[in-house]
Amino acid sequence: MRIKADTNLCVGSGQCVLTEPAVFDQDDDGIVALLTDHPDDQRAAPARHAVTLCPSRALSILQE
Repeated sequence: MRIKADTNLCVGSGQCVLTEPAVFDQDDDGIVALLTDHPDDQRAAPARHAVTLCPSRALSILQE
């Protein structure tokens, strides 16, 4: 699984960071920053959940 973040869509709500801080972070402007775009098995489920919580739909999951 690979996560894609569209920083142009991000509104900085921070739901992703609150849900899975090992995968998501925010820059100084509050915009999403990926710490990894390939979360390990332990982080995959929380990362998927974080994607569903994104209010601006800035996050997506790509299967590989």
